[in-house]
Amino acid sequence: MYKLDPPSLLFETSRPGRFTAVLPPSDVPDRPLEALIPAKHRAKSSPPLPELGELDVVRHYTNLSTSNMNIDANFYPLGSCTMKYNPKRNERLAALPGMAAQHPYQDESTLQGMLELLYEVQSYLAEIAGLHVVSLQPAAGAQGEQTALLVASAYFKDKGERRTKVLVPDSAHGTNPASAHLAGFEAVTIKSDARGFVDLADFKSKLDDHVAVFMITNPNTVGLFDPQVGEIARLLHERGALLYLDGANMNAILGEVRPGDMGADLMHYNPHKTFSGPHGGGGPGAGPIAVRDFLAPYLPAPIVAKEADGSYRLDGDRPKSIGRVRAYFGNVGVLVRAYCYIRSQGPDGLKAVAQNAVLNANYVMTLVKHKYPVPLGERCMHEFVASARQMARDRGVRAMDVAKRLIDHNVHAPTVYFPLIVPEALMIEPTETESRETLDKFVAILLSIAEDDPQTLHDAPVTTPISRPDEVAAARTPILKWTPTERPGYKVAEPRGDAAAKTLTVPTV
Repeated sequence: MYKLDPPSLLFETSRPGRFTAVLPPSDVPDRPLEALIPAKHRAKSSPPLPELGELDVVRHYTNLSTSNMNIDANFYPLGSCTMKYNPKRNERLAALPGMAAQHPYQDESTLQGMLELLYEVQSYLAEIAGLHVVSLQPAAGAQGEQTALLVASAYFKDKGERRTKVLVPDSAHGTNPASAHLAGFEAVTIKSDARGFVDLADFKSKLDDHVAVFMITNPNTVGLFDPQVGEIARLLHERGALLYLDGANMNAILGEVRPGDMGADLMHYNPHKTFSGPHGGGGPGAGPIAVRDFLAPYLPAPIVAKEADGSYRLDGDRPKSIGRVRAYFGNVGVLVRAYCYIRSQGPDGLKAVAQNAVLNANYVMTLVKHKYPVPLGERCMHEFVASARQMARDRGVRAMDVAKRLIDHNVHAPTVYFPLIVPEALMIEPTETESRETLDKFVAILLSIAEDDPQTLHDAPVTTPISRPDEVAAARTPILKWTPTERPGYKVAEPRGDAAAKTLTVPTV
C-alpha cells in the first residue's frame, strides 16, 4: 500500500496568463462599468481567481472524483443505508428530455405522460405497502417521517383528541425522535429486550391515551424482524393510537411481507435505498409516504388523480390536507428511477431482491462472527450488527479502527457505533446487488484486519492524504478560509496583478 499525495488546489496550480476559454467579442454596445455599478458596490481590486489551462482543470476535477469512494468503484457494506448499485439504464431513462426537461408550471394537458407515470408509482407503492393512498411529495426519508407524523397530528386534531406523545424504540434511527419533535410531539423511548426486540413490558407501561403514534423499524436496526409487531399493533389500536413503520429497511421484506398487513397505518419509503436511486453525495432524495384510507384526507396536496376518461390531473382540492411539504411536486427524477426499477423487477423480481439481501447478509455474518461476534440473533435479515467489544478489551482495537482500516483495502466502512444498544457496533449490510466473489473478498479482508497489528489499525488509514482528522474540532472550529502555504513538492503561485498581496485569503466552497 502507498500513501496518496494531498491534492493540490486550483490556486496552487494557477500560473499568470493561462486560460481555458477565449470569449467572443461582445455583440452589445460597451458601457462604462461606472455607469452599470456604483463605485460603492465595486471591489477595490479584481478577485484573485486562479488562471489555468483546460488540461489543468480537467485533471483537477477528475482526480477529485476518483479520490472519493463511490458505489461504481467500491464496495459499500454500509448498514442501514443500503448503498447498492444504481442501474445505469434507470439513469438514462430519468435523463430523457421528456422526463428531465419538463417544467412544473406546464399545463397539465402537456404533462399527461409524467402524471401517468407518477400515478402508477403511487399505485405500486401503495400495493407494496399494503396500504391505500400514497403522497410522493416528501423530499427524503426523514421528511417523509415528519410528514407522516404531521398527517397523524392533523387526524387526531380533526377528531378532537389531544395526543402529545410518540413512542420510539431505543434502537430506532435518530431521525425518528427528531421527526417526532419537529412534528410537535414528545418522543418517549421504549427499551429493547435481551433479544433485540421491543420490550413489551416497557411498551405497555408507557402506552396511554396521550400516545399518538409508535414508530417501529421492522426489520429493526440490529437486522432482526420483530415477531411482536402484530401484538404491538393490536395494543395501539385498542388505545386509538397509530402504528408507523420506518421503511428504511424495506429491501429486506419486499414482496414477502406488507407493512399494512402487519398492522401499520402509515409508513415512508426511501426510494434511493429500496428502489436503487442514487444515495448520498448531497443530491436529491425522496420519501413517499403511504397511509390507510382514513388518513388520506390529511396527506399533502396535490396527489395525482385519474379521471373517468383516463386522463390525469393534480388533485389539490383537499380541504383537510396539511398543505405542501415540498416545492412543486417533489423530486420527480428520483421517483422516475423508482418507477423504472419496480417495472424492471416486477413482483417476482422484488421478492428476489429481499431474498438475496437476506441471503447475502447471513452469508457474510456466518463467515465472520467467530472473529466479530454478533450479540443479537442467530440469523439476520438484510443486515447484522457485529461487535468489536472483545477486540477492544483484548487488543485495544475498537470498531473505528476496523472501519478506518477497511479504507486501506478500498472498502467503505460499515456504520459504526450504531445502534447504541450494541457496544462497539459494526453495522454491516452487503445488499442484494453484490456478488459472492465480492462478499468472499470482503470476508477475507475483515478476517485479515482481525489479525492486524494493533498499532497498524490505530494508524489506519495509511493510504489516504488525511488519516484521522479531529472530527470534533472540525465541527466546532471549521477552517473556512484558505491561505497559501508551502508544502513539500508544491510551490504556491503568486496571485496576479493588483491582488498580489502576500496574505491571500480565499473562501472555500
